[in-house]
Amino acid sequence: MPNHFSDLGINEALQQSLSAIKITVPTAIQEQVIPVLLNQKEDVVALAKTGTGKTAAFGLPLLQLINVEDSTIQAVILAPTRELGQQIFNSLESFAAHSPKISIASVCGGIPIKPQIERLKQPTHIVVATPGRLADLVKREAINIKNISYFILDEADEMVSALKEGLDSIIKEIPKKRRTLLFTATMPGAIKQLVQNYMSKKVIQIEVDMATVGHQGIEHQYIVVEPIEKLEVLLHFLNTREGERAIIFCKTKAAVNKLAKKLAINKFSSGALHGSLSQGIRDRIMGQFREGHIDILVATDLAARGIDVKEVSYVVNYHLPDTYDAYVHRSGRTARAGAKGLSLNIIQKEEIEDISDFENELDIVFKRFKKADAKSIEDNNTLLWAKRIFKTKPNRTISEDVKAKVKTIFHHLKKEELVDKILANYVKETENVITKSEDNKNKKGS
Repeated sequence: MPNHFSDLGINEALQQSLSAIKITVPTAIQEQVIPVLLNQKEDVVALAKTGTGKTAAFGLPLLQLINVEDSTIQAVILAPTRELGQQIFNSLESFAAHSPKISIASVCGGIPIKPQIERLKQPTHIVVATPGRLADLVKREAINIKNISYFILDEADEMVSALKEGLDSIIKEIPKKRRTLLFTATMPGAIKQLVQNYMSKKVIQIEVDMATVGHQGIEHQYIVVEPIEKLEVLLHFLNTREGERAIIFCKTKAAVNKLAKKLAINKFSSGALHGSLSQGIRDRIMGQFREGHIDILVATDLAARGIDVKEVSYVVNYHLPDTYDAYVHRSGRTARAGAKGLSLNIIQKEEIEDISDFENELDIVFKRFKKADAKSIEDNNTLLWAKRIFKTKPNRTISEDVKAKVKTIFHHLKKEELVDKILANYVKETENVITKSEDNKNKKGS
């Protein structure tokens, strides 16, 4: 088994770049894909989990195959989201650090198109793009992809389901005599159809470590809750994992916004990510998450594509995904680069059957996570209340006279006595709220 990239046929310049970014040992997909791309001519379909090194698997041989004497576009790499496209572009730039003659451009959506049009007037060998933006550039005749030799689809399963129209228009523009490389974590029917329609009859299929979802480092668990307690159970769980980085998945943009607001109210270090946010806001939130300034990202499925953050300790499915493929991608956000991770699903009783379906379809085992008891939830709510007080900024509009009078009321109390009284008041107010709520229910019932 190859232990070095030189054994796979990667040249010295690329090896120097890999060494500089501390990539020394090929992953399983790189071991299988790189020699095929370098030494054979057929189309390739590679089925591999997220976080296994797919970008280097196609990026390194692609960089080596580029003819630097030809200044035209030779390869197009498509990604479903700008975040993933930017990640691929950055990786290729790193790999090509010691290959200065290779020119790579990123033309993804969500940012102004005019600078991209200007960039494409310069000699360019490789273009990394999102389907919508590339289709727009083709329509404006700002890019010529009629003579490309290599067409790479990364996270292809997401593109054929969500971005099919743009993908179809692009495929009509590129030459039939090309080499198509398709990388995907799942193989839904739409992908099989794409392979049949747009790839050559002789396709090399490579499958790496697909026996279990994500990989062996992911533990799959679920908690069964009543609808009314779902948020409190989540908050309790998050408090037990304070300081760890996580992604929480919701089905809709509205649900993402609502949950992110609840987390912010309870002073969790968090941010929201979904398709309706401006690209500037999405970039800022992603930057904060990558750099560790926020711990928790609340996201929709598509918005979370391209998140390659190694330190994600766990993901939470606040809503179960609609498809098995979506579960593969969600859980694949954790346990990256050989780390361990947790995929936790917060479900209601009627969804237990869905868990069984996921187990059967994906050949994985879900363990039942013991839900916190009522006392633990109550204690956690008290701690969250205390945290809210601690993180509340002083109100500068309160007069000094009022502050002085309040201080006079409390001045003879010791710290422990003051805490006891504040806690007692909190408990009393909480009980009053519960009593009023029950009274209202009883009135409605009668």
